[in-house]
Amino acid sequence: MWRKKRFEGLDVLVAERGGALLATAVLLTGSRAAGEDLVQAALERLMRNWSRVHGDKEGYLRRTLYHLAVDRWRLRRRRPEVLIWIEPPGQPDGTDALHLRQALIQALGLLPPRQRAVLVLRYWEQYSEAEAADLLGCSVGTVKSTASRGLTRLREITADWALDAAGMKGAAR
Repeated sequence: MWRKKRFEGLDVLVAERGGALLATAVLLTGSRAAGEDLVQAALERLMRNWSRVHGDKEGYLRRTLYHLAVDRWRLRRRRPEVLIWIEPPGQPDGTDALHLRQALIQALGLLPPRQRAVLVLRYWEQYSEAEAADLLGCSVGTVKSTASRGLTRLREITADWALDAAGMKGAAR
């Protein structure tokens, strides 16, 4: 009884927003298993600080997710990340869209951690530049420049795809 009252609303938050939080965590970590671990660590931190967190519990949880992801990136800076093939959460879309999405997720995994975090916040989570800066603990200018560099790098990575696709279409004719 005491625990239920102490963490009142946590079950509703996880039930309603857990899927979106997990999707973000998967994008930040590169795999579903690591994303689940990240969400669990963030939930543990939320529960430890439950009485001190007033207001937006989901906002606190999301900030914790991003900060924990950055901490993990810093710890593993010298080790290359190995991204596994993940299937995005079920959405009714065509095979081409699924393959494109998967390829873009893999391309996102080739970016440095800070660029990846900024692009996930800005374009996946659709946060404003100011909100992303607040979550990452940096200036708006840093978010803008990092997003610009990240998009430029994604364009470079995906430019080869257009050439490969054109070559394959020409060979098929």
